[in-house]
Amino acid sequence: MINSISGIEFSKMVINASALINNKKQAINDLNVFPVPDGDTGTNMSLTIGAGAAELLKNAPESIGAASSVTANALLRGARGNSGVILSLLFRGIGKYFKEMDTATTKDFAEALQKGVRAAYKAVMKPTEGTILTVARLSGDEAVRLSETVEDFDEFLVGVISVGEEALANTIHQNPVLEKAGVIDAGGKGFIVILQGMLEAIRGNTIESETGSEAETKEKASFSDFDNEEINFSYCTEFIVNKENSNPTEPLREYLMSIGDSIVMVDDDEIIKVHVHTNEPGNVLTRALTYGSFVSVKIENMLNQHTEMIEKENASAPQKPAAPEKKYGTVAVCAGDGMMAVFKDLGVDNLVTGGQTMNPSTEDILAAVDRTPAEIVFVFPNNKNIIMAAEQCARLTEKKVIVIPTKTVPQGISALISFDPDQEEDILTGMFKDAAKAVHTALVTYAARDSVFDDKNISAGEYLALLEGALLCNSTELDEVIDKVSEALGQFDPELVTIFYGSDIDEDNANSFGAALESRMGNVDLSVVYGGQPVYYYTISAE
Repeated sequence: MINSISGIEFSKMVINASALINNKKQAINDLNVFPVPDGDTGTNMSLTIGAGAAELLKNAPESIGAASSVTANALLRGARGNSGVILSLLFRGIGKYFKEMDTATTKDFAEALQKGVRAAYKAVMKPTEGTILTVARLSGDEAVRLSETVEDFDEFLVGVISVGEEALANTIHQNPVLEKAGVIDAGGKGFIVILQGMLEAIRGNTIESETGSEAETKEKASFSDFDNEEINFSYCTEFIVNKENSNPTEPLREYLMSIGDSIVMVDDDEIIKVHVHTNEPGNVLTRALTYGSFVSVKIENMLNQHTEMIEKENASAPQKPAAPEKKYGTVAVCAGDGMMAVFKDLGVDNLVTGGQTMNPSTEDILAAVDRTPAEIVFVFPNNKNIIMAAEQCARLTEKKVIVIPTKTVPQGISALISFDPDQEEDILTGMFKDAAKAVHTALVTYAARDSVFDDKNISAGEYLALLEGALLCNSTELDEVIDKVSEALGQFDPELVTIFYGSDIDEDNANSFGAALESRMGNVDLSVVYGGQPVYYYTISAE
């Protein structure tokens, strides 16, 4: 019987939870209710809590106050996507409650969980029931009730998980989108998996992470065993992709050989693991996305690398933010070399690679903010699932951070076009927001799998057209898609239409698509621009 937990036990609980959600992340990803291939909740939650586990594996503090603080800080910096940010906020509240404590009882744990839930609800602008928030809240309520009479952590967590699972099962009826798709909430499922991992730690059971395990590393090539006698390519690019389709991998291998060297590619039934030295890391990642979602990505500029000892010293020492050379600076998130070129032309100070299926962490965005030599840094997330991660930067830097809640890349571009450095801060913020609101974004992509959405049956391989995230149509005929897009955009009476074509589309097809859309829309100034973005064939801006 365990009636109290120290920092050592808490660390084991977090490490176990990280391993279990890593092993189950794809099952959580598969709960995604929309057919666009952006099911990454499990991956985001796994990477987020994995950041905490990595820190605790280096040094597990003896007091629960210190261990929970290490965990909360690591999760906040490693948070990815909305689910990851909410998870980090739960642990931040827990860490604040345990701050001065050496050990914790079930009553302490229940109160800490409640504090975490309150922190998460407070941070979410419009909390929606039938999500991870609901599951965490009801689990926390049961934790408080049980802690009045139950001192044993095993019995306590079993009871909390039981109520949490009931709450999770009910999410399908609380959220209309989930009910139509016939699935439970992915984030809520991830939360329950984390509690289950913690319970196994209390029982003395250690869960091994199935991906990147020691046995796997022994059997397959290690990415760290390379001799770089001569650097012909600037970027050391490493990543792991979950295999989510049967696309042949030989074309990827051939492509890697054509644009780089020092190539290691491990291809098994579940993952593709790649190491390559190249000057085109963005293009490599775009190709990799055609096989599935990323588990991890690491890109290093080898020309700027120091020795391993210096890297370790730098990693442990806080990095000083760039001294301000001007009042305003800008950071934008986008994916695709064409999109990046547009933002660079607009004078953005720093870019963060990310977007659909590739949510950057808070720390990724923070690093870009700190590199920006300005007093006030405006951040343009350009994706609704990145806004919360960006907002966490404000508390982690001495610079003033203002997040403009752009939900699409065209909104970010339009906002930056309106940039006037001579304006006062509040006026400029309003100008950015107004410019973003004036933009309407349509997307054309494909269905990755059969699904039902808005009472419509969608088949794998169909074209999908979306407007502001809502489904316009699904069809095997591109002409029908163009008709629906032109009709939807036409209601806004736009003067300017810009089509950004993605990495899977060649220039001739893009121009044909543009000509067809222009002929239907009539008197508009339409241009076709290379975006190079993954996932979406076309990103269409109308203003």
